[in-house]
Amino acid sequence: MTLCRLGKKRCYSCRKKLIRSRSSVAFGNVALRKSGAVDIIEKNQFTRRNAMPNGYNGKILHVDLTSGSLTVEEPNEAFYRKYLGGSAMGMHYILRDMPQGADPLGPENVLTLFTGVTTGAAISGQSRLNANAKSPISGGIGDSQSGGFFPAELKFAGFDGIVIKGKSPKPVYLCIVDGKYELRDAAHLMGKISGEVDDIMHKEVDPKAEILQHGIGAENGVLFSSLVSMSNRHNGRTGMGLVMASKNLKAVVVRGTGKIKVANQKGVTELNRIGPKALPENGDMDGLAKFGTAVVVAFNHSIGTLPTRNYNEGQFEGFEPISGEVMAETVLKERDTCYACVVK
Repeated sequence: MTLCRLGKKRCYSCRKKLIRSRSSVAFGNVALRKSGAVDIIEKNQFTRRNAMPNGYNGKILHVDLTSGSLTVEEPNEAFYRKYLGGSAMGMHYILRDMPQGADPLGPENVLTLFTGVTTGAAISGQSRLNANAKSPISGGIGDSQSGGFFPAELKFAGFDGIVIKGKSPKPVYLCIVDGKYELRDAAHLMGKISGEVDDIMHKEVDPKAEILQHGIGAENGVLFSSLVSMSNRHNGRTGMGLVMASKNLKAVVVRGTGKIKVANQKGVTELNRIGPKALPENGDMDGLAKFGTAVVVAFNHSIGTLPTRNYNEGQFEGFEPISGEVMAETVLKERDTCYACVVK
């Protein structure tokens, strides 16, 4: 029987250090296998060409707008375990494919759109999309996240993420429907607000399609312009809308009927039954459901953390009209939510 350095069969301290030292290389072409109380690493277990069995589709769409070519990459499981999803995956392709000193508004900038491992599963709060590219505002890497239904729909359509580079010679939009993809002319979409584009795409592609687009601000060179879906879910702050516009890509339209597999569907179902029952008992979450994210405006003002005048101040004398409690009475038309979210 193998003893630890302290002469004990199952010394927690030594076992913990052993696991940590071995786990430091656990994100390459390696896997973890349970052996008694210790995780033992087996090298090269995941060198086969298939993705993780649950959570991901195992497909990433690469779009070269300059040439108009679209190709599908099918990374192995080691890739997914190393980068997990979201901005980590996006940064992998940006660092690999974007040349040093690239112009944020030039064709060499790489725009990535990635989901996470649980996106598309019926888990509250997990329909998220990371948009990454070199930011026209800072010159650094822009990292922006949004919710809604687009992220889950991208998974349902068969892809875990999209890598976009180049510049189209004319306005186009990317259409993805149940694993099929193509670039289509978008001249008729230019100059229209997001709601109008949504209406056109629902007629042109599918009534249940989800649309991620840049708006008129990006068409006119606004540095901080965002990507928007559902007309109210934004990848904002870092200028990702302007990056998309600079590539002559008006929108990404997705529609899918696929499903995301999870390891324990029964457990996920049970988890989702807990949320709606617990929501009314949680004062913070109940307010979020009734008044949206603007429910924090009054509270942040009261403690001096409401971003005012570009963060020069922490309180705003006109906070009341823009608080969730007041806007629920003055401007609320209807309510919506993100995919599978219990806050609704």
